[in-house]
Amino acid sequence: MTLTFAALGPALPELLLAAAAIFLVLFGAIVGPKSVDTVNGLALAALFAALVLVFLSPAEKVVLFNGSFQVDEFGRFMKILALLGAGGALAMSVDWLKAEKQSRFEFAILILLSTLGMMVLISAGDLLALYMGLELMSLALYVIAANNRDSVRSTEAGLKYFVLGALSSGMLLYGASLIYGFTGSINFAQIANAAREPSLGLIFGIVFMFAGMCFKVSAVPFHMWTPDVYEGSPTPVTAFFGAAPKVAAMAVFVRFAIEALPNVTHQWQQIVVFVSLASMVLGAFAAIGQRNLKRLMAYSSIGHMGYALVGLAAGTEQGVRGVLVYMAVYVAMTLGTFAVILSMRRKEGMVENYEDLAGLARTNPVMAFMLAALMFSLAGIPPLAGFLAKYYVFLAAIEAGLYTLAVVGVLASVVGAYYYLRIVKVMYFDEPAGAFEPMPGELRAVLAVSGLFTVLLFAYPAPLLAAAGVAAKALF
Repeated sequence: MTLTFAALGPALPELLLAAAAIFLVLFGAIVGPKSVDTVNGLALAALFAALVLVFLSPAEKVVLFNGSFQVDEFGRFMKILALLGAGGALAMSVDWLKAEKQSRFEFAILILLSTLGMMVLISAGDLLALYMGLELMSLALYVIAANNRDSVRSTEAGLKYFVLGALSSGMLLYGASLIYGFTGSINFAQIANAAREPSLGLIFGIVFMFAGMCFKVSAVPFHMWTPDVYEGSPTPVTAFFGAAPKVAAMAVFVRFAIEALPNVTHQWQQIVVFVSLASMVLGAFAAIGQRNLKRLMAYSSIGHMGYALVGLAAGTEQGVRGVLVYMAVYVAMTLGTFAVILSMRRKEGMVENYEDLAGLARTNPVMAFMLAALMFSLAGIPPLAGFLAKYYVFLAAIEAGLYTLAVVGVLASVVGAYYYLRIVKVMYFDEPAGAFEPMPGELRAVLAVSGLFTVLLFAYPAPLLAAAGVAAKALF
């Protein structure tokens, strides 16, 4: 198989990010600490250029490297979300890291490398590419979780994430070896041909593979790391964790289940239904007692991954479309919420508890309104974007006959609404706790875009639904 430069065209976004990361490592090492601003700017430019290349990539399905790497509409949709999440998180981090004296040129490079891993993961066509993408994404995440070397909480977060991540990678690799052993192939399409009848060994392999993927999307019962890592990591890192890696992990979860295991749907469906139910219920109840906003967002993200998995549990094209719409809305809501958390700074320093938002409606009415809209959306209250997202996954579950899953999901949403609405109550009805310092421009921009998207999506949801429909169709 001869590869020319023209034949590598579909992999250009990934090649661009790899080249940018290598160049910036050398540039930063030569110029030293003074290179931070330049490296941040060039990393953002590289992410934007990759986004443009993904938009311009051909619509038809292209397969490279003997089936290891595939570019299709599903991959395009998820890559756009991952790049927007990574770019938004990096833009929001620049001022914060400077103010907290944690600015290092390596930070932006690690985000680039992690994003490159996500892009490879989203386009994986076999078990080997899946594992390579997963490890490239995760190794950079372990390092940036411990970015604040002087903080015990941050180093503890990095260590916890690393140890549990290594365990999950081992489980995933063991599952992959079982699937290879019982089907004789690592390619998704060939696994689908070989796995026509469920054997005990294959089912064990699927269980271990799904366990590894559940860890990456922080679904119950593999969610243990999420609250501690979210709370301990520097806040911009938590924003990045919440937005981009979840998209890539959900993408490969869906792609592997639908492309490699279409003939044993009933077997893996039971796993996804259980994980989805447990995540929705735990996410709803465990967040009630949280005071720290980052911990609250951790439990919120566990719940939201449970809702997204409802669409996958349906195992239908409509279900996958629901997952894609959900992830798009989830990225917007997460970035907007973290833009507010990152701007919670007073003269004495950063604050993270929800009581610190007391009386925000009087000290900063615009910020309070945007955060209230995001909280209502996270709670799934119509007509906001979060309601539309939940509507499409529950509709797919009902059409697939998964009535219990849909009912439990709706009830969990009602319970979860309590802690989102509590934040709105604190902002609008409590005595002001003191004004925050002015919000930096990039945080204002991210909050404005995500807030407007959340509020206005119901007025014209057709483009998002159409794009998600085309992307879902690519897998079937």
